[in-house]
Amino acid sequence: MSTAARTTNKMSGKVDEDLYVGVDVGSGSVRAALVDGRGRAIHTHTHTITIANPQQDYYEQDSEEIWQAVCVCVKAVTKEVEDKSKIRGIGFDATCSLVVVAPDFTPVSVSPSTGEDRFNIIMWMDHRASGEADFINSHPHKVLSFVGGKVSPEMQTPKLLWLKKHMTSTWVKAGHFFDLPDYLTFKATGSTSRSLCSLTCKWTYLSEQVGTGDESQSEGWDEEFFRLIGLEDLAEENWVRIGQEVRAPGERCGGLTHTAAHMMGLCTHTPVAASFIDAHAGCLALAAAGLTDGQVLTGRLGLICGTSTCHMALSPGPIEVPGVWGPYGGAVLPSTYLAEGGISASGALVDHIIRGHPCGGGGGGSDGNIYKRLEECLEEEARREKLSSPSLLTRHLHVYPDFHGNRSPLADSHMTGMVCGLNLDLSERSLALTYLATLQALAGWRC
Repeated sequence: MSTAARTTNKMSGKVDEDLYVGVDVGSGSVRAALVDGRGRAIHTHTHTITIANPQQDYYEQDSEEIWQAVCVCVKAVTKEVEDKSKIRGIGFDATCSLVVVAPDFTPVSVSPSTGEDRFNIIMWMDHRASGEADFINSHPHKVLSFVGGKVSPEMQTPKLLWLKKHMTSTWVKAGHFFDLPDYLTFKATGSTSRSLCSLTCKWTYLSEQVGTGDESQSEGWDEEFFRLIGLEDLAEENWVRIGQEVRAPGERCGGLTHTAAHMMGLCTHTPVAASFIDAHAGCLALAAAGLTDGQVLTGRLGLICGTSTCHMALSPGPIEVPGVWGPYGGAVLPSTYLAEGGISASGALVDHIIRGHPCGGGGGGSDGNIYKRLEECLEEEARREKLSSPSLLTRHLHVYPDFHGNRSPLADSHMTGMVCGLNLDLSERSLALTYLATLQALAGWRC
């Protein structure tokens, strides 16, 4: 496991107020923060994690590596807190990746190329189940109206169907299928409860708040839908492998077990909150940012950017938009509905563009920051061409950014990207221009 990438510490002197720990598991790293009761970050720590990409569209991770990284980060941010009882709670968010474990909670392989049990996570960005998503979408059902009309291969039902069809031994061995955020609360508490956030947004679980009139649905799994798509065995098992107990995000789901507390350096029974998907935690933070008395959370659009970009908005009532995921009732806050669009590869696309160019692998500049080097190149080119803005440099170069399919509003995972205006130039200038055109494409992309 790689060494920590970043640590910050703003703690000074004795701490007399209540403290809290937040853990965020992104695609490539784990981050933890120690915060006070007013939400001010006192200490942060970051640790990188492995992404395996054995073949095109396959992205896998190791749940034990991630858990170890979580414990390292939590221990690092709390090590200077003398009285650990001051830490009143811990919360987790993580990517909506699929974790597969045996009945005894040991890892079960999702990797057909290696068969290694170590790799037991199908990452959110894995598109191996595109065919299964197409199959599900070819069977119209009212459940699909709550995901914009189509499931995505980034959701869990297509991935479950893929495992059942293509890795039968894994399907048989599996005792539990977790969303990664729920796996973390399980490791922390021993509870197999699931968060309404993950189940509603990625597993086609229906919240009690979803739907009106003839389309109204009571909370729970829709057995008819699972039988229709070929996952009837999950229903026949009374949903034990995908979740029987569901909690609202932020609700207490248990306390730290002795083992988890020891690994983190915290007190046993420290309260643990039901989890969020990482982007959805960001949605809550952005929706509340800068609010004054009398303002409401709804009606604001938040863009949560990382490997992908999620466009999220909360509304007081359900709004169905074709090609936009949702409406998800209670997935972020009670009595609100979430609509979610986005771009499947944004930060990942920028990385791809840079890595794929001959000038992209060596870093550079006074501090080795390739982004600074490219920006300096663009400024210099704009001055040389006497342009009012570097943005005009790409007037003959255009990027269509759906390199990893279209998440919204077309909801087509088979879409591909394009760069228009290329020539034989392989200089640093050509990389800088393509980098700029990529940023412009992402910034101007529709929700």
